[in-house]
Amino acid sequence: MLGLKLATDPRWVNIVESNIEEILTDHAWCEQKAASNAISLITQNSEKQELVDELILIAQEEMEHFKMVYDLIKERGLTFGRERKDSYVNELFKFMKKDGSRNDALCERLLFSAMIEARSCERFKVLSENIKDPELSKFYRDLMISEAGHYTTFLKFAKKYADNVDVDKRWAAWIEYETTIITHYGKSETVHG
Repeated sequence: MLGLKLATDPRWVNIVESNIEEILTDHAWCEQKAASNAISLITQNSEKQELVDELILIAQEEMEHFKMVYDLIKERGLTFGRERKDSYVNELFKFMKKDGSRNDALCERLLFSAMIEARSCERFKVLSENIKDPELSKFYRDLMISEAGHYTTFLKFAKKYADNVDVDKRWAAWIEYETTIITHYGKSETVHG
């Protein structure tokens, strides 16, 4: 699914279940960061109407997801904690090429975004299939579907705006890189941890 080479070990859900408050707080912040990423892409590429139109929808949806997770935290009497550092995303960021044309930079940022969405989608699938809490199982299944849509949108626009980038080849390189770093994760109760 999604072209990822290394699946999350379902036993990761056991770690998640040991601290639902932590996974929900981390998840809420992931949604907020995803909305901020979409807004940042709009700000940097405001002349690309089709991209802006799609990113507005993604930003709105990500903020709706943030609210859904935040409301779930409140309903369960849990505490919404401070923003967490996401080491996985920071490692992905290091792989982004920083040279080339403005469109090449956009293409790279879109591939970076697609990778985060792909792994998030995969993690939500693992949660939906393995968590013992029926409400959270359904919750993560619904979100998994949405994340898959974001992943494909980012890839579609990377292909549309690439000037000098073989997007399929570069995406394969992203997949390879992600495979090397994901082996360090899946050991904590965070979305990418």
